[in-house]
Amino acid sequence: MKRITPLSPLLISQIAAGEVIERPASVLKELVENSLDAGARNIVVLLEEGGVRRIQVEDDGHGIHPDDLSLALQAHATSKLAATDPLNHIMTLGFRGEALASMAAVARVTVTARVAEAAHASTMTVSGGQVEGPRPAARSVGCSVVVEDLFGHTPARRKFLKSTGTEFGHCDELLRRLALAHPEVAFRLSHQGRALRHWPALTLEARVRGILGEEFLNQSLAVEDSAGPLHLSGWILHPTAASRAEQYLFVNGRFVRDRLLTQAVRQAYQDVLHGQRQPGGVLFLSLDPSRVDVNVHPAKTEVRFEEGQAVFRFVWQALHKTLTRTTPGGLGFIERHPAGGEGILPPPMKAGSRSPSFSGRSGELPLPPPRFVAPAPMPDKATGSSHLGEPDPFHAALYGNPIIPVETPPSPAQGMVGVPRPGEEDADLPGVEPDPVPPERSSFPLGQALAQLHGVYILAQNATGLVVVDMHAAHERILYERLKARHATAGGGQAFLDPPHFALSARELAVLESHGDVLTALGLDLALRGPQTVVLRSWPIELSGVDPEPVLRQVWADLEETGQSLAFEARRHEVLASMACHGAVRAHHSLTLPQMNALLRDMERCERADQCNHGRPTWRQIPLTELDQWFLRGR
Repeated sequence: MKRITPLSPLLISQIAAGEVIERPASVLKELVENSLDAGARNIVVLLEEGGVRRIQVEDDGHGIHPDDLSLALQAHATSKLAATDPLNHIMTLGFRGEALASMAAVARVTVTARVAEAAHASTMTVSGGQVEGPRPAARSVGCSVVVEDLFGHTPARRKFLKSTGTEFGHCDELLRRLALAHPEVAFRLSHQGRALRHWPALTLEARVRGILGEEFLNQSLAVEDSAGPLHLSGWILHPTAASRAEQYLFVNGRFVRDRLLTQAVRQAYQDVLHGQRQPGGVLFLSLDPSRVDVNVHPAKTEVRFEEGQAVFRFVWQALHKTLTRTTPGGLGFIERHPAGGEGILPPPMKAGSRSPSFSGRSGELPLPPPRFVAPAPMPDKATGSSHLGEPDPFHAALYGNPIIPVETPPSPAQGMVGVPRPGEEDADLPGVEPDPVPPERSSFPLGQALAQLHGVYILAQNATGLVVVDMHAAHERILYERLKARHATAGGGQAFLDPPHFALSARELAVLESHGDVLTALGLDLALRGPQTVVLRSWPIELSGVDPEPVLRQVWADLEETGQSLAFEARRHEVLASMACHGAVRAHHSLTLPQMNALLRDMERCERADQCNHGRPTWRQIPLTELDQWFLRGR
């Protein structure tokens, strides 16, 4: 049997390098974070062969004292963490002091630095444990680090690297993340001698625009919310533009890959995404450093929150409220009240604000039912009177009043409601007001209905052009939000005559014991029947007919991962979404102009009205400028 012997310092450093350095992007991350911690305001990155051959990072930070240069290349020597500093209050990006030593174990590293009080710079080179210097050098205040021939001393690691293009892509993406988190710092990136990136020091919005593009901001919703020590800001993509490729999450300025935050974002987008689309955005979460552990992994891209449940609920609720603003009602519009008065409707609820109808219970969001505003009365051509007393058949179908039969759908030859039949070109179009649209009506975001196309789409005119509405998708969202509001306070459960039993694993039993209060709040009555068996004695009434076992398994999995579970809410919403889909007006159902306008007005007041329950868009705007281009007007 072999005896225990200590490892050599070089072998220790090479093993540590395997934890810290995965590829050139890992080296670049450590070097740029060192520059940021040193107070740099200008950082220049030079790469060759994707960083495999050479990585050079130059900054104008406070530099390294010449007497400390040799210590900078020793393992676990750092200026960022003193012996008396608590590990639960780290403010710097790096603090472990193993990065440069790990690089020196697998590559040739040269450090050149100068502090303000020094007459000249000093440089030092380490390669495979061999030290050269320190010796005098020339440069301004700051630091330059050159890493050459990465994994040259460990060829077994080098063969796992990818192509030059792939490795450069990882470095480029890494620098984008750091630049997003630090808009006050200017960044330059060159590869193979070609300047590729230049991001000057700007505001955060300008930095996001420069990195992700103007289109990203145009398709995004601004997020701003606070709750005690928690603050969330940034932008999330509109559900119809969501994409996994652009999802950046930062905690106290540090890019992270955190399952809890990712789950909170995904849950917020639950019923507004279509197909396989995934949520995207740039989000910055700030909280007390003592409440988050960044010392979970050597790469420092994983964190652990002291109060994970509170963080999850806060992020989910902030994004949930932001997504309620996906309505055509943009910035508020003129409303014609039934009594004849005018008023300005308030804009959609901003992140962080509460609706006047907020119940006050933590975690609940107000979902007031859409309010119907009657369209402007249309004069009767024969009598000159307005049909103010006649019920609107479409509104009746929406809100449960006795349904009045609508007119017979047009023949296939007539694609739009209101198109005259042959021989009736001179007759008044049925249900169409020949007088000009009153000026105040043009301020509606979705405008005034003009016609129905093929019994599927509503065509409307607003102040900026033509609006096309998918009437089934729009009606489906309106019904869905009303059903959610009606069932928001639904509670209680029904007892089983023959309660089902479930066998639980040891991990599921631990979740059941530690999160019993959460399960009770969800309306579940669970009891142990044996060492690894649980009986379900009651089940929420609104989920009658739903198999409880897969839902409960998902609840336990969510509680184990995040300490919260929205599985019941998601399953209930699936049931309500199905009801709304089957209850919404179908294609090829003919609507009158008042019916179309009733739908448009309710869309303007309905939360998330830009998408149906399945995430499909409900309306599209075609601006006049685009229509003019079609017909070459003004040319």
